[in-house]
Amino acid sequence: MPPSTTSAFTLPDSLAAKADPDLIAADERHFAAVAASLEQSLADLSGRLDELRKAPVGEGQDALDRDQEVHRLTARRRALSRFGLDLCLGHMVPADGGDPVYVGRLGLTDSAGNPLLLDWRAPAAEPFFGATHAQPMGLASRRRYRWTLGRISDYWDEVFTADGLEGHAAALDDQSAFIASLGSTRSPRMRDVLGTIQSDQDAIIRASSRGTLVVDGGPGTGKTVVALHRTAYLLYADPRLGHRRGGVLFVGPHQPYLAYVGDVLPSLGEDGVQTCTLRELVPEGAAAPYETDPEVARLKATAGMVAAIEPAVRLYEEPPTQGMDVETPWVDLWLSTTDWVEAFESVAGTPHNEARDQIWEELLTILVDKYDDEEVGPELLRRSLAANADLRETLTRAWPLIEPTDLVGDLWDVPAYLRKCAPWLTSDEVRALQRDDPHAWTVSDLPLLDAARQRLGDPEVARRKRQRDAAIAAERAQMDRVIDDILQLEDEDGLYAQLSQGGIRDALVDQDALPTTDPDLLSGPFAHIVVDEAQELTDAEWQMLLLRCPSRSFTIVGDRAQARHGFTESWQERLERAGLDQVQLASLSINYRTPEEVMAEAEPVIRAVLPDANVPTSIRSSGLPVVHGSMPELDVILAGWLAEHDEGIACVISTDGAYDATARVRSLTPELSKGLEFDLVVLVGPETFGTGTEGAVDRYVAMTRATQQLVILS
Repeated sequence: MPPSTTSAFTLPDSLAAKADPDLIAADERHFAAVAASLEQSLADLSGRLDELRKAPVGEGQDALDRDQEVHRLTARRRALSRFGLDLCLGHMVPADGGDPVYVGRLGLTDSAGNPLLLDWRAPAAEPFFGATHAQPMGLASRRRYRWTLGRISDYWDEVFTADGLEGHAAALDDQSAFIASLGSTRSPRMRDVLGTIQSDQDAIIRASSRGTLVVDGGPGTGKTVVALHRTAYLLYADPRLGHRRGGVLFVGPHQPYLAYVGDVLPSLGEDGVQTCTLRELVPEGAAAPYETDPEVARLKATAGMVAAIEPAVRLYEEPPTQGMDVETPWVDLWLSTTDWVEAFESVAGTPHNEARDQIWEELLTILVDKYDDEEVGPELLRRSLAANADLRETLTRAWPLIEPTDLVGDLWDVPAYLRKCAPWLTSDEVRALQRDDPHAWTVSDLPLLDAARQRLGDPEVARRKRQRDAAIAAERAQMDRVIDDILQLEDEDGLYAQLSQGGIRDALVDQDALPTTDPDLLSGPFAHIVVDEAQELTDAEWQMLLLRCPSRSFTIVGDRAQARHGFTESWQERLERAGLDQVQLASLSINYRTPEEVMAEAEPVIRAVLPDANVPTSIRSSGLPVVHGSMPELDVILAGWLAEHDEGIACVISTDGAYDATARVRSLTPELSKGLEFDLVVLVGPETFGTGTEGAVDRYVAMTRATQQLVILS
């Protein structure tokens, strides 16, 4: 952050007219106040954190409140430290003659509480992004800054009133802030583009989170930009989506994509969003290959196949059909079939593996209630019953612990079991789904494994709970012995006698020191889920996300024309079949990223298989024609481009993605390039990408990754 005595502007000589003090003096004064406030805010935050950390840690709610306050202050300090004066995106001048309002990545006030920066997500900041000449939203003008290394290297004014041009001539250049950003070189990681969000994008970013919002748009329309900024906006603006209420899950198509966008949400002040690919929702996902048999993939892609998990589990939840005598040293107690049913029904809605201990406790309660003898207390009787091996074995047979992998594997190994759980399958389909190694998981198996894991729960939970309970009991017994020894000592003040109180003894047991397990942060439930490149999801894969979002609050981003396996339905039809209703559609039709030279080459490729594809209209030209050549020219082309360009990223896209990558040259397959963008894209052997819809989509996607130039080598 530049000192307040240093200008915030570092304009090149070619922009000397914009350095006129009449144009920037007010900004300089405001930035000086921002710098002073930042310095004071960071000092205050550090001081408050030091005080909190030195203060005694309370218990219960006090401890929780203290931890949350530490987390809040730490996040705020980290966000302020990440930027300096470049927290400021620009300012807007009201048409009623009021003072300029400066809009920032975060809100900021001076020591007296006067606003210095208005958080971009606040309702009052909406005109900064949404104002147009047709709908100025109460603005006379708007200024946007370009920041380079913490100082302003350029800025642009947009004037919305006919009498507002005076004093803006040197900086007046409508849309240049945006157009200039489109032509800038790309970097290995996506930058947030807050300063250049367009009005059509901003309207979607600020839309309600209720129900399902589909953002449909072709390549380069800013779908990913909208998805990321909408995530940050909703966490700020919608109280239903706070981290304590489930938070937001952001799902991307693949790991290169997540690495590319990884800095955007933290730069927007949100570092608590869980991000993942669908593969990462299931432990088996990392190593799973794609299914090679298209018919098997089709059968497993349906929501109905996922629904087969429920009857598969139910077959392991049948209460015994005969009652039994349960022996104790005092009396034999009869456990009827009705008692078994009652115990099994008591755990409705509980994951199968986690329910067995609850059933056990319910059975013991039922049996204890059957015997009323003052000489044998209920605790003594319960301990005796708990040691009954026959009762434990009967429960184990009727309600066994099940591994999710075993449950799904049995479907592919035992035809009768599969027919029982999925009676709609034909004999030929049942045979097609059987395989020699039932645990040779593919991507198509992941939704079923996930459904099984959600329905069954972790089989280790019950074991860990018993181990923890035993450890607590052992520590409590040890504490009781120590206290009993203390009570034998002389106690003139009666202090020792207080230790005989049960609550005191329990409090002395340090349960926090006992072993625990880390929670699965991706298991949900989440208050809202954002899905990018959603056109690729099967009905079965949608079930993985529905399980994690009971509210059915989704932002779904995609392009039907980029679906590798085709997408002939409407979004509403696809999503309603998967289980989502209240679907609203928002469309983006302007291609901000891809030059018109590239789109002229790419459009015929997709229209050859999808005549009605939603091909967006490019708004800019790079002036560079698409180059055609032969594959031996690859190294020469890349070397020439790198020598000519000191900045920017190139990508070689081929079927194997095997080109030797460097810091500025990536190598990807067409599928792994989806959602990314590069200055130079070199397609190697596009004719090898495949035939039909899948091959055309891969070529279309790969071609439209280019922001400057496209080279096609055959």
